[in-house]
Amino acid sequence: MDFKDQIKQLSDRVVKLKENILTEEATKTAFIMPMIQTLGYDVFDPTEVVPEFTCDLGIKKGEKIDYAIHKDGQPIILIECKHWKEDLNSHNGQLFRYFHVSNARFGILTNGIVYRFYTDLVEKNKMDEKPFFEFNLEKYRESQVEKLREFHKSYFDVDTILNTASELKYTNEIRNAIVQEVNNPSDEFVKYFARPVYPGRFNDVTLEQFRAIVKQAFAQYANDYMNERLKSAIGSDAVVENRAEAKAESPVQSPRAEEVQTDEPENKITTTDEELQGFYIVRAILYPEIDDITRVVQRDTQSYFGILLDDNNRKPICRLHFNSSNKYIETFDADKKGTKHLLESLNDIYKYRDEIISAYKMY
Repeated sequence: MDFKDQIKQLSDRVVKLKENILTEEATKTAFIMPMIQTLGYDVFDPTEVVPEFTCDLGIKKGEKIDYAIHKDGQPIILIECKHWKEDLNSHNGQLFRYFHVSNARFGILTNGIVYRFYTDLVEKNKMDEKPFFEFNLEKYRESQVEKLREFHKSYFDVDTILNTASELKYTNEIRNAIVQEVNNPSDEFVKYFARPVYPGRFNDVTLEQFRAIVKQAFAQYANDYMNERLKSAIGSDAVVENRAEAKAESPVQSPRAEEVQTDEPENKITTTDEELQGFYIVRAILYPEIDDITRVVQRDTQSYFGILLDDNNRKPICRLHFNSSNKYIETFDADKKGTKHLLESLNDIYKYRDEIISAYKMY
């Protein structure tokens, strides 16, 4: 089984079992040990994966960390574990102390779902306060799986990881700063964009007005940018392809996505600009999650606009119901049972990002 398939399997395991995991020890057994095993290390070999590894802290002797992964008799990764429900933000102090007295170059703080990777980029032999990489089993991108693969026993190389850790660390911090400013713009951020278009003085009322405008402008830009990229990739023949598909193959039925043969007269199916715009938004949502976005296709019918994976009517991602005054998006659960959600605008499709991604990941 490929590494990314193993990670997907472990992700499914976490979602299925987590509510039954009541203790930290159960978290280790059900989630963390399988992850260590997935990374290629033998959890049953005490010379490779050492549980309760002793880290003497000055006069405090016998302090233990949950796991230490060894290579050539030396620790290379320290792992501190918490219960899956615990917030990791308040727990890096213990790993920080252990890292300081160990020869390991990497530390992992995890609750079995989120894995935070630390090293000593700022000051040698002193663990950084912030992780350079974070992997969330419930929400990850394909590119993050490739980064995680570097910690696999077969590929592990300290110099290789350190060479990219710095770039990852600062790229992620800058990205997080951008996200923070876009979601909750600071006064200086608002003024930076408002000054070229507003010559007046900024008071509290003006700042609040422009804060909302800046947020709206960034949301609109992000939406337009992704849609334009996807339109360019699809080409000008999208509607022609859609009609051919609708004529040749049957639609997905609701509430369960079963294969049913129906004839859809071509001249009765009209694909609207709004339906295509909704299709582009769904593609934009899935773009970071899928290697080949062209696998996500659209198929229009008289009753709804279907969006499928691999042009397979047994793999529905969602449906758009835009043929009445009220517009709905229909999402599917693990049993392919559909649920309709009212849309006030096309941008509301982004509210159902998690449901759309979950549907894709089912297949």
